[in-house]
Amino acid sequence: MTVAAVSDAGPLIHLAAIDSLALFDAFERLFVPETVYGELERGGLPDGLADRSFELVEAPTDDEVQDGLDPGERAALAIASNRDAVLLTDDLAAREAASESDVDVHGSLGVIAFGYSQGLVARDEAAALMRALQRETSLFVTDAVVERGIRMLDDG
Repeated sequence: MTVAAVSDAGPLIHLAAIDSLALFDAFERLFVPETVYGELERGGLPDGLADRSFELVEAPTDDEVQDGLDPGERAALAIASNRDAVLLTDDLAAREAASESDVDVHGSLGVIAFGYSQGLVARDEAAALMRALQRETSLFVTDAVVERGIRMLDDG
């Protein structure tokens, strides 16, 4: 299955924090909007990002503005929509905007689950990474969401 993805800053930051940027290799193509890369540079590029394969892309300017989203989220959503790619974001407003625009959207937990489905990590490691996202990163995720993500691993 060929899957292209566009990431905003959240999954890149959160997965770097648990040393799991290699999970982005599950995607055939990974796009990072120039706006997002600029945000990451200003905050300090996540460790290991320079070692990953991704395409730095400019967001189309003709898409409608999504209220309530920061520039990086707007750019990522526009690119995902324009390139028929999965949007990777942990931001609730961006996830809702993507759903309303019929763009497939997943967060950091979804990147881990996809990496598992592509054979990059074993089931127990994927479950441990999901728990680490909650414990070791700035991502707010409830126990119920983590446990639901782990159950998704078993459901295939």
